[in-house]
Amino acid sequence: MRRSSYVNYYVLCLVCWILLGITGVSTRSHSLVKRFDGIYTGPYFDSNTPTNITAQLGTHAYLPCKVRQLGNKSVSWIRRRDSHILSVDRTMFIPDERFQAIFGEADTWTLQVKYVQARDEGEYECQISTDPKKSHIIKLNIVVPKIEILGDRDMYVKTGSTVAIRCVIKQSLEGPFYVFWYHEGDRVLNYQLGKIDIQTKRIEQDTVSSLVIHNARREDSGNYTCSPSNLDSASVQLHVLNGEHPAAIQRGISSAPGGCPTLWWLAGVVTLYSSHGSRMFVLLLLILMVLYSKIHLILRRNDNQARPQGWYTRIIDYLLLRDPDYLERRDPRRCVDRFSEINNKRAESERI
Repeated sequence: MRRSSYVNYYVLCLVCWILLGITGVSTRSHSLVKRFDGIYTGPYFDSNTPTNITAQLGTHAYLPCKVRQLGNKSVSWIRRRDSHILSVDRTMFIPDERFQAIFGEADTWTLQVKYVQARDEGEYECQISTDPKKSHIIKLNIVVPKIEILGDRDMYVKTGSTVAIRCVIKQSLEGPFYVFWYHEGDRVLNYQLGKIDIQTKRIEQDTVSSLVIHNARREDSGNYTCSPSNLDSASVQLHVLNGEHPAAIQRGISSAPGGCPTLWWLAGVVTLYSSHGSRMFVLLLLILMVLYSKIHLILRRNDNQARPQGWYTRIIDYLLLRDPDYLERRDPRRCVDRFSEINNKRAESERI
């Protein structure tokens, strides 16, 4: 019985000795590591501190700077392009309230830039107040999404048509919080059932917002603007026409009087007038233009550069013959040939 007690006693002592030895080694090793770090490094930047940060225009950017063993030293943020000191520790030295220095956990000093702008792009320096000073450079890259409305700046549709206007936001790191549509400055709402449909979808890195107008009327004409959050806007002009041939109106055409594009424009305008009185007024105006061209040619009969006669007469021929197929011919080189064909048809009908 006594021998068993001695054995238990020795075993207990052996266990205690082993535990004390392990604790001592651990404490000593920790002390050596701590002393090693303090002697050979001092304050230093963590190897995981990034060198490039990319943010989207209008969002918040965060530039983290991880500093180890800072001790009683300070951390400053400096904008490199103008050497402006932004902050020292938590104290800010810039009136722009978008900038803020944040000290978080794990010895990380973060420079926050709210609602970043294109001019915020560039290098920022995280600096430790050692002697000599230690610095870490972080470059801030700003991505500017591109916004566009598909199609032409001017849209021409017939009354009663269904119109789809699509706004595409490209090269965006994240989709906008919202996309608003405006008609002549007034916001277009989606609750007009059966009339207006607005849908916004994220397709890969693009955001597509569609405005669909059912049974378009003249009052739906005007400027439509796509306005995403924190981004520029894009606009399109919608024209809802009541004429027989709305495609006759050509967009963006400018030419000297008497040119083929001008004939297109005049013919389209006259076609769109629905009242007899308006047509007669335009016809009278065209007759005066024909007389002017005749007088002009007589006065310049010796000028080889004079424009061939008959330009405005051919417009009258079109108006009298009512040839709608002519409006579909958009090749300016064929305008004179087509008008000559109309004149020949008229001459043959008169001979008969």
